[in-house]
Amino acid sequence: MSAAVAMDPEQQATRARPRKPAETAFGYPRDFLDNRFVYTVISPRARGLSVGINVNPDRHCNFDCVYCEVNREQAAGEPRLDLRVLAAELEWTLALVHSGRIREHSHYSRVPAELVRLNHVCLSGDGEPTLCPNFPHVVEEVMGLRARALFPFFRLVLVTNASGLDTPEVEAGLRLFTPRDEVWAKLDAGTQDYMQRVNKPDCSIESVLAKILGLARQRPVIIQSLFSAIQGQAPPSHEIEAYVHRLKKLKDGGAQIPVVQIYSAIRRSSHLECGHLPLRTLSAIARRVREVAGLKAEVF
Repeated sequence: MSAAVAMDPEQQATRARPRKPAETAFGYPRDFLDNRFVYTVISPRARGLSVGINVNPDRHCNFDCVYCEVNREQAAGEPRLDLRVLAAELEWTLALVHSGRIREHSHYSRVPAELVRLNHVCLSGDGEPTLCPNFPHVVEEVMGLRARALFPFFRLVLVTNASGLDTPEVEAGLRLFTPRDEVWAKLDAGTQDYMQRVNKPDCSIESVLAKILGLARQRPVIIQSLFSAIQGQAPPSHEIEAYVHRLKKLKDGGAQIPVVQIYSAIRRSSHLECGHLPLRTLSAIARRVREVAGLKAEVF
């Protein structure tokens, strides 16, 4: 496990590439702070500040979700993930957060103090994290920094579409997760037809469910479900019923699901047909999750 390194002047020059932050419905941008791979964002689901690691700077993804903010027609900013730079950026960003100096940045100067306290470090970004070719090495870098105890303990969270959870590389990385770390797996549909419309995946919904079940029998898995208005239309009721019965089947099969997160598109999508659903619609979906699947559901 390699230790984090300080950035030399050449790396600092490379790091200083201003990026225009993506707007969100909550007014809080994903802010790279002139980093190449590490960003900060105030996330409702994190209940405050999340430090994210863009493990897919090449924008490699096997889904093309209708709500995704990433425009894959544009060239990627980085061809690959540089582990040395990642480690240095993460240490620098955590120091910025824990020192309180992050509040010197305009995006955070007027944010309540409780929302700029770190809640977790997240493996996410511009593609599917489990497709990162050096995924276990990324986890090693983060765990190595945490083990040095330079900062208070932080949870590591993997946000994934679940399609790669059974690959040897991802399984090796997940073996480094402690019980306090978390996996958030996405499930946005109940049928293959709707999954094809929303996620445009390269795999079947049955395959995704099998991989969620396989991992959730070993450790708790939080389900993330994003429902959008597509061309002004909410998901049809029969789709929601199929979705909640998928969750019930996971639970009945032995999946440990502590909570289902129900939310809508919060960042501006590159697809114009995608819109935000009202709270009452999201609340109705969450109610069906509780009634049918018997699972805790939270709306964001």
